[in-house]
Amino acid sequence: MLLGQQIEVLRVGRQKVIKPGELERRLNRLAGRTGRDGRILVLLDANKDCPAVLGPDLLERARRARSDRTVRVVLAKAEYEAWFLAAAPSIGGQCGLPAHIQAPGDPESIRNAKQWLAKQMGAGKGYYPARELVTLTRSFDMQAARSAPSFEKMWRDVMALVRPR
Repeated sequence: MLLGQQIEVLRVGRQKVIKPGELERRLNRLAGRTGRDGRILVLLDANKDCPAVLGPDLLERARRARSDRTVRVVLAKAEYEAWFLAAAPSIGGQCGLPAHIQAPGDPESIRNAKQWLAKQMGAGKGYYPARELVTLTRSFDMQAARSAPSFEKMWRDVMALVRPR
């Protein structure tokens, strides 16, 4: 629960959800699980796409599909893990990362944040999102991650979603 609101998560592969009709189908499914006042956050990796282009396109599709819902779309530039890099000191010591890890300059410009994390973990360890993503998400300092512009957008959008109407 977040501020008395139920949270539902629907994980869908990025490539699926950006296909015509798929985002809409998934939003309808999620809307059926969240009740009449359910608010929806769509969160994707931008990968090589420009978030300022793909994000508004997906938001327009989402609003057409579910005009009865408050929907926000956030694209992590270029990937979700860049937010871990922005807040690197807060995840030090987790999942095999060095205790005194430092954030790289301009973490969102790193094209493969997963690989950066794997290198920090050392030889033979590697970064495996299925295994470490949840632990690192629970650990990272969201205030520090706000230095990444796409995370700051996510922060603002989540605050708008949870604000009482």
